[in-house]
Amino acid sequence: MQIYMVGGAVRDKLLGRPVNDHDWVVVGATPEQMLELGYLPVGRDFPVFLHPETREEYALARTERKSGRGYRGFVVESSSDVTLEEDLSRRDLTINAIATNAYGTSAGGIFDPYSGAKDIEARVLRHVTDAFREDPVRILRVARFAARFTDFTVAPETMQLMREMVAHGEVDHLVAERVWQELARGLMEEKPSRMFEVLRECGALQVLLPEVARLWGVPQRAEYHPEVDTGVHLMMVLDMAARLQAPLPVRFACLVHDLGKGTTAADMLPRHIGHEERSAELLKDVAERLRVPVDCRETADVVAREHGHIHRSGDLSAAALVRLLERCDAIRKPERFADILLACECDARGRLGFEESAYPQRQRLAAVLAAVQSVVTRDIAAQAAAKGVAGPQVGALIHQARVEAVAQWLQPRSDVA
Repeated sequence: MQIYMVGGAVRDKLLGRPVNDHDWVVVGATPEQMLELGYLPVGRDFPVFLHPETREEYALARTERKSGRGYRGFVVESSSDVTLEEDLSRRDLTINAIATNAYGTSAGGIFDPYSGAKDIEARVLRHVTDAFREDPVRILRVARFAARFTDFTVAPETMQLMREMVAHGEVDHLVAERVWQELARGLMEEKPSRMFEVLRECGALQVLLPEVARLWGVPQRAEYHPEVDTGVHLMMVLDMAARLQAPLPVRFACLVHDLGKGTTAADMLPRHIGHEERSAELLKDVAERLRVPVDCRETADVVAREHGHIHRSGDLSAAALVRLLERCDAIRKPERFADILLACECDARGRLGFEESAYPQRQRLAAVLAAVQSVVTRDIAAQAAAKGVAGPQVGALIHQARVEAVAQWLQPRSDVA
């Protein structure tokens, strides 16, 4: 029985990156032997065990054989006869198909039958064997790794293989949860635009997110968008979200905030009147199809509908500002409103030449919300009750008090101007 460290831990060590998780493979062992040594079985589809002390996962060496479409169409074979090389051959990329003994790369060197170390040095994402084509999730993983390892390129033969997989309909059979899982991880990488560029180049984006794919080539008004192309703008917004270290709900909102521009009538271009409402409708379909979590879809819905009003909020009156906050549900959900404002800043700065520009709307609307929150609603309700006022009339009184609080906050700023 031999134990090897494999996969991402070895790759990241060779790259000089922090190693957060270790993957272990056990060669020459049976499940019974693992149990005798105190390992706890946890694998449902293949033999995986938790180490009795570290609680890290140890998987018995295995091979996989294609038995149907999609990522679940596999027969897994695990026995003590499976070699380390056979186990590594089923992995997606050469940079993930490197092993070292349990003591790390400093002791005994690495086992690298598919030249992953050379590809790390050359900064290339290359598939291990033709078996890559058997699992369409690997297309998403390659795109995600491109977003993480920003100086790596996809090998031409790997890109060609991914194109063939798309053409043969393999991507059509991906399960929604796996698509979202990979997209979410890719959105959180260092340069998320690269994920979508790779997916677009191989044709998978058109299958998985046609609403996003059709944004390339759609013009915008150059005086507002010097980059002109909506697809280019979208990629700049995503990378700005990464630069500002935005959480996932913000990054998803950035991805879908302009979907409506892809449905603008040709005779209306480059103007996109009403694209906000169209974006909100389209993102509903995306969220349903990919089973996007509620926090992500709700944040995205508000950003899609209101980003134009938030951008122009410096021109709004006190009453209009309060109505904006109410539509955003900012008073009940101030933390989400902070995310909405961050997404709008990413949108504004995700334009050619605006990357270093200030976005005062974010701080200003946060201050407006604070002014609204200063209104003590229970006192207004109590005073109304004493006068026999109830129901919607109380709500109207609270709304008016909030407008007056915002107007008072605005007053000194008008005097300064």
